[in-house]
Amino acid sequence: MRSAVFLDRDGTLIEDVGYLSSISQIKVLPRVVDGLKLLKSMGYLLIVVTNQSGVARGFFSEDFVQNVHDILGRLFKDNGVAIDAFYYCPHHPTEGFPPYNVNCDCRKPKTGMIKRAICEYDIDISNSWVIGDSLVDVQLARNAGCKGILLNRDDDLHSISKESFCDTSLYEAVKYDLFEGALYIKSDVSLRSH
Repeated sequence: MRSAVFLDRDGTLIEDVGYLSSISQIKVLPRVVDGLKLLKSMGYLLIVVTNQSGVARGFFSEDFVQNVHDILGRLFKDNGVAIDAFYYCPHHPTEGFPPYNVNCDCRKPKTGMIKRAICEYDIDISNSWVIGDSLVDVQLARNAGCKGILLNRDDDLHSISKESFCDTSLYEAVKYDLFEGALYIKSDVSLRSH
């Protein structure tokens, strides 16, 4: 079994522009490549899990989402690090158009995308992580049975409680960016191996 880091996409890997609707809007955030390289050097699978309700709302197609993921995959590979998989949820429980306006099992913080990855990649969830810029990502980590790191967003920081994290020892796991999150994982792994 292998461990994984499940990564949110918008606001974690690339700038969050609301509903990404043009390839020209893709801008990788600072230090993301360095963070991904560090995680990969520790042996983690890198798996993107992202809610893309813009599909349900008719803002863009699943083909567009796949195209964005293909471009990101090539971009990261060209910079020396491979993303192992991209999973996305095109649904929204109350808005949008059929067949996407459903209460699915894949929309974060539900664990459908992670469950698929566990089956497809033989993942040890207890030694895996979720990194994202929303409390939904931290809730996903808790629901999946792994640890979570919240990337610092001022609007989320005011409402954080220790109970939001997988366990209270992870309350300090609020980091500025993906690279700091990767360093935190490295320090956690080092502490557990001694």
